[in-house]
Amino acid sequence: MFPEARLPDAPVRVAACQYPVEFLGDWSHFEAKLRGLVSEAANQGTRLVVFPEYASMELASLFGPEVYGDLQRQLEAVQALLPDYRALHRALAMEHGLYLLAGSFPVREADGSYRNRAYLYSPEGSEGFQDKLHMTRFEQEHWHISPGHEVKVFDTHIGALAVATCYDVEFPQAVRRQVEAGAWLLLVPSCTDREAGYQRVRIGCQARALENQVYVVQSPTVGEAPWSESIDSNVGLGAVYTPVDIGFPDNGILAQGRTDEAGWVFADLDPRAITRVRRKGQVFNHRDWARHREAADLPIEQVVL
Repeated sequence: MFPEARLPDAPVRVAACQYPVEFLGDWSHFEAKLRGLVSEAANQGTRLVVFPEYASMELASLFGPEVYGDLQRQLEAVQALLPDYRALHRALAMEHGLYLLAGSFPVREADGSYRNRAYLYSPEGSEGFQDKLHMTRFEQEHWHISPGHEVKVFDTHIGALAVATCYDVEFPQAVRRQVEAGAWLLLVPSCTDREAGYQRVRIGCQARALENQVYVVQSPTVGEAPWSESIDSNVGLGAVYTPVDIGFPDNGILAQGRTDEAGWVFADLDPRAITRVRRKGQVFNHRDWARHREAADLPIEQVVL
């Protein structure tokens, strides 16, 4: 049963970034860009900002064409920037008194493998992370990124949050575990290079919101980066998805940006609406997962017609 004590006691304004990938001149360019974006969101009363998958990879442009034009060399080079990257996001979360999901970063582990890692920062400066669990063909076959092995839920002042990075949201099991552990809000940083890829992630977001009766926030990279071997084309739009039932939009879309347009998508999330729909909705998707599990074990009968 959903632990209501882990819901916030008031509505929460969230902001999903449609993050424009750019060629950076130097670190100060990146820092000014990030500071400006977070300040803009904070000025709108936002308590949680979400940046997309692999937004960090524009940092490869700081190392020259011999690096940003090589898939493996760019992974190695950006490791030198990881401490400053983490420190900057932590400082911005503390400065503005909000929660901040940083653009995911390919972090090199002690054994030399890489994880696609999304760091979450609190207003007090604490740090947590969720590694991506399912690798796309590009990540696995060309970039050699390894899958994570832990499913996490973050207990915060705005309730229990969870992260499902891009391809992860296309699978229900891990997200379901996060919801059963108390998450009322799912954050989905994404990076897709084609319309079909964006639509797969969008459909996954809406499916997870429907079946778990939770809010889902998607943040994508946008724009063209022909200089990059990893994030050369970025298609998508930010959105906040909801259950499809009484008290929510009929199409399950609370807020949505414009395709491939840089900027923020804002929405006010009401935790009481989640409690209400789970108790008095037309359907009880969240509650009926128990029956779903039973159905998975039913025998299959082949019928010849």
